Amino acid sequence: MDQKLMLLGDEAIAQAAIDAGISGIYAYPGTPSTEITEYVIQSVEAKSGQIRAGWSTNEKTAMESALGMSYAGKRAMVCMKHVGLNVAADPFMNSAITGANGGLIVVSADDPSMHSSQNEQDSRVFGQFAMLPILEPTNQQDAYDMVHFGFDMSEKLGVPVLMRITTRLAHSRAGVMRKPQRPQNEIHLPDDHRQFILLPANARRQYKSLLHKQDEFEKYSFNSGFNVFTDGENKSLGIITTGIAYNYLLENYPERNIPFPVLKIGQYPVPHSMVAAIYGSCDELLILEEGYPIVEESIRGFLNNGKTVHGRLDGSVPRDGELNPNIVAVALGLEDTRGKDIPSIVVSRPPSLCKGCPHIYSYNALNQALAEFSKGRVFSDIGCYTLGALDPFDAINTCVDMGASITMAKGAADAGLHPAVAVIGDSTFTHSGITGLIDCVKDKSKIMLMILDNETTAMTGGQDSSAFGRIEDICLGVGVNKDHIIILDPSPKFHDVNLAILKQELDYEGVSVIIPRRECIQTSIRHHKELKKIEIMAS
Repeated sequence: MDQKLMLLGDEAIAQAAIDAGISGIYAYPGTPSTEITEYVIQSVEAKSGQIRAGWSTNEKTAMESALGMSYAGKRAMVCMKHVGLNVAADPFMNSAITGANGGLIVVSADDPSMHSSQNEQDSRVFGQFAMLPILEPTNQQDAYDMVHFGFDMSEKLGVPVLMRITTRLAHSRAGVMRKPQRPQNEIHLPDDHRQFILLPANARRQYKSLLHKQDEFEKYSFNSGFNVFTDGENKSLGIITTGIAYNYLLENYPERNIPFPVLKIGQYPVPHSMVAAIYGSCDELLILEEGYPIVEESIRGFLNNGKTVHGRLDGSVPRDGELNPNIVAVALGLEDTRGKDIPSIVVSRPPSLCKGCPHIYSYNALNQALAEFSKGRVFSDIGCYTLGALDPFDAINTCVDMGASITMAKGAADAGLHPAVAVIGDSTFTHSGITGLIDCVKDKSKIMLMILDNETTAMTGGQDSSAFGRIEDICLGVGVNKDHIIILDPSPKFHDVNLAILKQELDYEGVSVIIPRRECIQTSIRHHKELKKIEIMAS
């Protein structure tokens, strides 16, 4: 198949997975990884191939489902953003011990500079922690090719493979040359029927197997072609760069004539022999990597014999935030080309709730209901409703991780804070909130939970919510008193009625669940346009 497509990095990964013969993709939406799964969901080729593609309740369930498909011998991909890997950490870490049967790739999309995230953690740490092979593409073609390579490696070595990308690669576009499509694997169960049973005696045996594979992982890194050494005449400095950071280096040399030796790393574990060679031939080293100083720390560890190593740890490169060509230029001793600061006449435009968003009216009612109490009683969560922290609402007081609103409110209530309020979205509730609600019911905690139901996963573009049409039944099922499960219409005309209900439930000394329900204004507009288009076509 000699076909070239213009694809986002996310789309290149998705198309590669289709072409490499996946049978299923599992994910929970999270920027900058969302478009991978969306691409497969919308793909005609994926539909015709009956590839299972859709959204899981959370990243843990996605990881476990993909592992189950791998167990059955078929190729699977699981996608998430970096903080989602925290949620999936339990099955991810243990999948290194069980190993894989059908090829299994875990894509984790990191977000340096925190464009839409709580932190900028580096997923390579998880890969090293699990002792699994890691792939880190430089560009869209790399990403596409690595998926094919990763599935082959996963099946050859019998382990999952982690692919780490970052926001700039995920959301930039370039030409990608496709490979011929492969057929999907047939079902074939593991030869060792105890392979996936992590009882201690078996897990110890499996762990020894993982340890024995480490040398083989390094050989793969050395021979794959994704780690490339390019010699240079000027040996005063050697440059080691990883993934997308290599592009920032190239932008400082438009003719691609870099005078220094360069080692580009795209696969881990880093081959020690390649690093030792550049270290031995140069006076000093500069390490350019997006994220944590992982390569830099390892070099300081296994090659610490007196040579200067520059990078994030000595301040040559900033310790936080994304790299860019100018940062790299300064680290190289080239001209500082940073542009002028944005003039004050340009007004900043922080994100805000959409006009007509139902959360606006929920927060207005909640603020008024809490007016007689001291501030600091509302525990919130991750979604577009987190914007309730900003003016003019100033309505929430916490946002830590998915589902933490309910359990933090519980802890505060246990400490004696009353009323204690939790605010969570419908999708986040099914992602990580249900178990916290079970704790509250069991302990008869005095909390009021508001599940802001806009009937979609709005923050990431309007994906289907696992909670759709199920919230009341879930709350009843975990034991919430049906008299204290109340559905509201968060519209201005019902403000007085809603306010009275909120005040009443704030006084209740038990678990109360309020469900303000109205469709997200953005999906409502989209649905209205689709209906209009259908009407026009019908006429």
